[in-house]
Amino acid sequence: MKKFSLIFGVVIIINIIFLFLGIKPKDILSTEKPTLRVGLVFDVGGRGDKSFNDSAYNGLQRAIKELKISAEYIEPGEGSDRESALRLLAAQNYDLIIGVGFIFTDDVTNVAIEYPNKKFACIDYVIKTDENGKDVPPPSNVSAIKFKEEEGSYLVGALAALMSETDNIGFIGGMDIPLIHKFEAGYKAGATAVKPDIEIITNYAGVTGSAFKDPAKGKELAMSQYSNDVDIIYHASGATGMGVFEAARNLNKLAIGVDSDQYYEAPGFILTSMVKKVDVAVFDTIKDCIEGKFTGGVKVLGVKENGVDFVYDKNNKNTIPEDVIKKVNSLKENIINGKIKVPSS
Repeated sequence: MKKFSLIFGVVIIINIIFLFLGIKPKDILSTEKPTLRVGLVFDVGGRGDKSFNDSAYNGLQRAIKELKISAEYIEPGEGSDRESALRLLAAQNYDLIIGVGFIFTDDVTNVAIEYPNKKFACIDYVIKTDENGKDVPPPSNVSAIKFKEEEGSYLVGALAALMSETDNIGFIGGMDIPLIHKFEAGYKAGATAVKPDIEIITNYAGVTGSAFKDPAKGKELAMSQYSNDVDIIYHASGATGMGVFEAARNLNKLAIGVDSDQYYEAPGFILTSMVKKVDVAVFDTIKDCIEGKFTGGVKVLGVKENGVDFVYDKNNKNTIPEDVIKKVNSLKENIINGKIKVPSS
């Protein structure tokens, strides 16, 4: 009884501290008899980025409807708020806690070690190395989910090069970090594979997390690229990409979306999108927990695993010629069968 009272008191104190800091769960989503309790903490930009975070939210929503779970999410501020948010959920009765974004790597690792009986997942988990250069595995209760963004980017890079009328295409990244370099590397590799002499202009929005939520900067960079003979721009910049789309509309150019199908953000100006199936990863992780199949460790999802792809549907099939889509699909098959190894840097 004393132990219960102590634990209960600690949880109350933690909640008071978090409320004081302005951190609290939002939009509690629940069912009458939940099969699982899931807590999710968003990346920089939060809900409404119409890209990475919204994809994670869609996976959570699907799990609520199909798997009858109870869930709630937190949109933290900058810095230590992320770890505080994870700690808040871990101190409560949640079965699975998910951090959305590479920036959660250390936070998820630290909290998971402190709560070994809880299950955790981290999207875009960054594998660290020790002093001998060997990979350091995540804690055994952490599902470290990674994507081969370079493979999906390779496909849209090839498509952009084949569709470009000026032989000049662009790439705009959010934060200048290794994760986004994977998008750039794949995009350039795909473009030069089908058109070796293609010109590719690259810009990054910044070196901090705010680079993923700066549409004004995205528009500025895109306007500059379009004004320098670029006719198609691929962005990997979160909400910053909304500015890229605005520039495409203003100058009657084309853009390529990322993470989610972003066609409806600028209908008629989005050539395609490189879809990174964060929603599927979130849903499948929750499903594994319910079915007792959850395992810690690193999970890597590429084209072969249906983790990344590009959009070709009714919205762009009249824009992309049949011979072009056949060529891109042929490249896709060669990635799946191992004939093409896409560089990640």
